[in-house]
Amino acid sequence: MLPLICLDVDGTLVGSAGEPSEALWRSAEAARGRGQRLTLCTARLAAGPTRGWAERLDPDGWHVFHTGAVRWHPVTGEVRTEALTVGEVELCAEAGERNGWVVETYTWDDYAVEVDHPLAVAHAGLLDMPFRMRHRSDLEGEIVRMQFVVPIEDCDRALTVPLPGLDASAATSPVMPDAAFVSITRAGVSKASGVAAVAHDLGVDMADVMMVGDGHNDLPAIETVGWGVAMSNAAPELHKAARLVVADVDDDGAAEAIDRSAGLI
Repeated sequence: MLPLICLDVDGTLVGSAGEPSEALWRSAEAARGRGQRLTLCTARLAAGPTRGWAERLDPDGWHVFHTGAVRWHPVTGEVRTEALTVGEVELCAEAGERNGWVVETYTWDDYAVEVDHPLAVAHAGLLDMPFRMRHRSDLEGEIVRMQFVVPIEDCDRALTVPLPGLDASAATSPVMPDAAFVSITRAGVSKASGVAAVAHDLGVDMADVMMVGDGHNDLPAIETVGWGVAMSNAAPELHKAARLVVADVDDDGAAEAIDRSAGLI
């Protein structure tokens, strides 16, 4: 039995229905009953239903948000962050605006967007949060991540914009198949670093960790843990890197991964 299971959200926990299935919740409850820990590992912010999903997945566990830039513990309320500098935030904003992309600015549990582009409005709907335009200066707290929301055909270009000292990673969602979400974090911050930090806190060897995902930003963690799992709907590079492949997100592949973890060592 593997002691720690980490799960991506979009394309893994959440498919075209826009929320986790009851089969997923049953598998998660059974895993907790066996003494396993579950960690949500997402590029999303810790707000709206996503935060509730993390708490339901494992009320007494650490959860990773913002592609590794934030870890949150529901019971203690502790938040650990990897913040961007003011200069890094401005660099990202200028790059996004120069290319005509939607630019989103994030604290650990809030975000700002300054345009009412259809992609920005649709993304708020995906997050199940009210859409409102406001300047990033209205946010309170540390900025932990910037994001370009771009047409899917612009994804590769957004990933390669020169941003010294920063890392870019991409995610997609079955709910918005024509868009890509390109996260910008501090160099070295990724889902892999977030998972490693959670494993360290729990005293779990990375060889005994499972990571389940489908997208570009899941690849570092899938390559780092002992049990990388790709969804059937995952990008080809994840299938190549993964130790296991499970069913499509809409066929409860994440629940399958959790169930199979009980028999792995």
